Amino acid sequence: MVGTCVSFFYFYSSFLGANIYSGMSQVDGLSAPLVALTWWISFLMMVASQKSVKVSCNNSNLFSIFVCVLNLVLMLTFIMGSMMWFYVFFEVSLVPTLILILGWGYQPERLQAGMYMMLYTITASLPLLLLIFFVLVEKGSLSIFFSSVLQEYFFSGLNWIYGVMLLASLGAFLVKLPMFSVHLWLPKAHVEAPVAGSMVLAGILLKLGGYGVFRMMQFFFLSASGVKDVILVFSLWGGVITSMMCLRQVDLKSLIAYSSIGHMSVMLAGVLSFTSWGWSGALGMMLAHGLCSSALFCLANVTYEKSHSRSLIFSKGFLLLVPSLALWWFLFCIANMAAPPSINLLSELLIIPSIMSMSFWLFSPFVFMSFLTAAYNLYLYVVTQHGGSPKVLFPLTSLSESNLLLFLFHWIPINVFVLKSEVVCLWV
Repeated sequence: MVGTCVSFFYFYSSFLGANIYSGMSQVDGLSAPLVALTWWISFLMMVASQKSVKVSCNNSNLFSIFVCVLNLVLMLTFIMGSMMWFYVFFEVSLVPTLILILGWGYQPERLQAGMYMMLYTITASLPLLLLIFFVLVEKGSLSIFFSSVLQEYFFSGLNWIYGVMLLASLGAFLVKLPMFSVHLWLPKAHVEAPVAGSMVLAGILLKLGGYGVFRMMQFFFLSASGVKDVILVFSLWGGVITSMMCLRQVDLKSLIAYSSIGHMSVMLAGVLSFTSWGWSGALGMMLAHGLCSSALFCLANVTYEKSHSRSLIFSKGFLLLVPSLALWWFLFCIANMAAPPSINLLSELLIIPSIMSMSFWLFSPFVFMSFLTAAYNLYLYVVTQHGGSPKVLFPLTSLSESNLLLFLFHWIPINVFVLKSEVVCLWV
């Protein structure tokens, strides 16, 4: 099953996908689905912000302009064929995101959250800028498709330069993923951001970090450095630690933010394995997590609108009060724990053999992480949906049509991708 279904993801793999190259722009099997994800999440951001922005008359026109600008910048980032222009749009994407957090966030701490996000990402990006200038001087070309830039250093015996270049090239994107130990900006940004900001952070901007790791691995052919193995092991065990942290969170959005770090660590392990299965599974994980995590933040926002609190203590008993909301919580919690038929399961099944091909012992943190992922998703569902409702709850109503449409458009792609892969497998 797994061996044949990988043929579906080969269309999206940068190894075997077709390339369309024209000047500074390029579209291949890696960037095309991420551009589609960007447009899809941007559309759902507008639907999710109906009540908090449009109905409340909270500068809806200006909000729509910044969402469109962010959509344009992200699309240009994914289709740039020049490393310099890719870096420029990668950094510019922070500006509209920061404006969304500062302008439409609802907590005073959003200033500190924005400062955390800017300092972490810009500081980690400076070594990458120096490396781009170095490559421009040495090679005279920054095209992503002219890869293997540092092979002469590697084969001449200067392995330490290879490791330094790997850290410099991946640092900016490891912060944007984020990898454990450089993740502190993400929970703060998620907690203080409006629902549209959380959706774009989890659904697209984290994928921008994964996309950058893909491109750096291609551009510098970073496949034989010992530093890569260290990062892989550290990311897997970091995912285990963040999964443990999810079990002790009391803030609803903070729990979902920490779960994103664990999922991105699995995706990073698939990329660093440098195998076709690992890369295909990592891209599938990016698409699945972008949809699932965005939906969870939408559910957290709807829960907040009904309970007026993000605390798990005050968000209880929704199974009796709003059964339709409990159904959507159940569907996306099981998708987040990689239960069938979601695309998350297929992605993890592709990543497992790629990790074990490097070392059998790397399977142990993956097993721990899978168990903890199931544990905190069950914890999230049980705490919010079961139990007696607190007395502080306001009178509750059922979900509106826009909410149902929002959740449905998140849920369909996660499962339709798997059905499409089945058809392609049978045809092959």
